[in-house]
Amino acid sequence: MPELPQDAAGIARAVRAGQLDPVAVAEAALSGLESGGRQLNLVNAILADHALGKARAVREQIARGEDPGPLAGVPFGVKNLFDVQGITTLAGSIIEADNPPAEEDASAVQKLEAAGGVLCCTQQMDEYAYGFSTENAHYGPCHNPHDTTRITGGSSGGSAACVAAGLLPLSIGSDTNGSIRVPSSLCGVYGLRPTYGRVSRAGAFPFAETLDCIGPFARSTADLALAYNALLGPDSRDPVLSPRPPEPIEFSAASDISGLRIARLGGYFTSPLDETATAAINAVADALGVTREADFPEPAAARSAAFLTSACEGGRLHLDKLRRRAADYDFAVRRRLIAGTCLPAGWYLQAQLLRKKLQAEARKLFGQFDVLLAPATPVTAPPIGEPDMVVGGVKMNARANLGIFTQPVSFLSLPVITVPCRTGHGMPVGVQLIGAPFTEPLLFRVARFLESHAAEFRPTIPALS
Repeated sequence: MPELPQDAAGIARAVRAGQLDPVAVAEAALSGLESGGRQLNLVNAILADHALGKARAVREQIARGEDPGPLAGVPFGVKNLFDVQGITTLAGSIIEADNPPAEEDASAVQKLEAAGGVLCCTQQMDEYAYGFSTENAHYGPCHNPHDTTRITGGSSGGSAACVAAGLLPLSIGSDTNGSIRVPSSLCGVYGLRPTYGRVSRAGAFPFAETLDCIGPFARSTADLALAYNALLGPDSRDPVLSPRPPEPIEFSAASDISGLRIARLGGYFTSPLDETATAAINAVADALGVTREADFPEPAAARSAAFLTSACEGGRLHLDKLRRRAADYDFAVRRRLIAGTCLPAGWYLQAQLLRKKLQAEARKLFGQFDVLLAPATPVTAPPIGEPDMVVGGVKMNARANLGIFTQPVSFLSLPVITVPCRTGHGMPVGVQLIGAPFTEPLLFRVARFLESHAAEFRPTIPALS
């Protein structure tokens, strides 16, 4: 069994050139998932028959002289809230286990396989995407490949950790309040939350309709761009998909940030931070030559409104299930959803009015700056099973507060790339690159510059025992 090449771009090039057999690549990926994926509890279902069938189809296209696409033969996984034809979509819950299998693939799966990708597995997550740790009450915790006693972050923990562990070059997750950015930070990989409405969510189990986004994980900016480009395009199944024409990322070996106005966010985004997270944001600012500081519009209020919006929209979605099967929910998830069903409609309305106000203020801020820097998480990955974390001498709930820096940004529908940073003690932590709506190309320029100019921004693959 050949060793799985570690980058999606390299796999695709070699497959298209006839230098690499896509079936051998799929077999290597499946073998790694059966061992490392099971060992770390990152996978929900390993789709061997599906993956090998797709890989054979790619091999046949190559034999006919056809180009399978930019992801030719690239293995990938998806968070288990994405529909995959023929299997039941669990969304991290036992409540969905009795449902019939999905009749068609989610849009994200369709688009990546249309580009030549090979779906190999579905991946573990927090129940119904309502959490930041992927310590699932039904299916167990995901283990961070950098230290298996620590969490992966969530709710897309299995997706981020599969990439961090070198089991797959690409995974797809979802981000409502930080569910791509938090595990990207704690697992040390690149993660993209696109602009709200940029990537179709069709066939993905919803959480909070006005916040949910779909995005990729990768170990390089080139691979992140490959996945993002494949996800772009129209889809009549998602009514909130923007009619704005997609702007694919045109990637080059080097990236120039001259002329970009970059600032770091101050105030709210400077505390709570441990020493490692502080060092990470300082390192990114120094590498980019950033000297200016900016104030994000009312971040504490935005975070509170994001909490309220998630609870209200999630509670409404789950009301019938809560009435019938409340005891089958994770206790913490059940408590939050029930609270959401009890919130006054007037509070929800006020939250949406605040969103419009803060979005207008953000447009003014992006008239002054092109990219904003902020921490992704206040700490590196906490231990599994530890409900609290201590940051700067202050004890706080980990499950609720790992998203303290991601939630205000989500609420304003902004695109973000999380850039991983190496640390002295082996556990990574990430920094958010934040842009105005539909400015993903600018974020890729900055992320690529960091990756090209400093070794501390290039992810490493931990050795799995």
